[in-house]
Amino acid sequence: YYYYYYYILADYDEGWLRSMFAHKVDARKDAHSNLLSKKETSNLYKIQFHNVKPECMEAYNKMSDEVQRELHRDADYPCEVIGSWNTWYGEQDQAVHLWRYSGGYPALTECLRKLNSNMAYLAFRKERSKMLISRHNQLLLEFSFWNEPVPRSGPNIYELRTYQLVPGTMIEWGNNWARAIKYRQENNEAVGGFFTQIGELYVVHHLWAYKDLQSRQETRNTAWLKEGWDVNVHYTMPLIQKMESRIMIPMEHSPLQ
Repeated sequence: YYYYYYYILADYDEGWLRSMFAHKVDARKDAHSNLLSKKETSNLYKIQFHNVKPECMEAYNKMSDEVQRELHRDADYPCEVIGSWNTWYGEQDQAVHLWRYSGGYPALTECLRKLNSNMAYLAFRKERSKMLISRHNQLLLEFSFWNEPVPRSGPNIYELRTYQLVPGTMIEWGNNWARAIKYRQENNEAVGGFFTQIGELYVVHHLWAYKDLQSRQETRNTAWLKEGWDVNVHYTMPLIQKMESRIMIPMEHSPLQ
């Protein structure tokens, strides 16, 4: 009886351990960048994070305004600024810029080539470097199921929610949010959703617009009253390693106000 009981337990333990460490892997025929991004466009996005010396913030904003206006006047540059902000809550003395390159990587390469021969822009970069503590950027694609960012009037505040996902979970994230985004459209708060291609990988950015912080709270509370939103949160939370929220104020020249 003792040996019989021992073997039953051994079989049970082996099956339990196998269930803990084994998992089913679904075969994929394509990269997640092709499966999740918009097929009808070849847009590439760049997000920039500039940490500015506090005493230089006003001069930095003014100079950024002038340079971005000048670039938009020149039709030869296949890029446009989608939005520019200063962080209000989150990392302080920070500027965030979102650019779109119509035509993907070739447009990005062409734009860089032209900027490197633009003496006014090179002078701007040299002057800007004196104002910065640090900077970093990422190249992004937009999720196929998210709104495409378009200019909007203000005043609004913007929330950039950034998620560092567990590697290998981007498809699962996309599948869940393709269903969940419908719960967050009533107040026109969804601006854009993106995932990284170059820079920190498996990073997702969701960009939201609200009238003010009270409107943000009410809009988010309303989502919890809708059947299905809680299910999305339940299935996506285990996919997240780290998350961050920035509340941002549009710069004067930003198309997203």
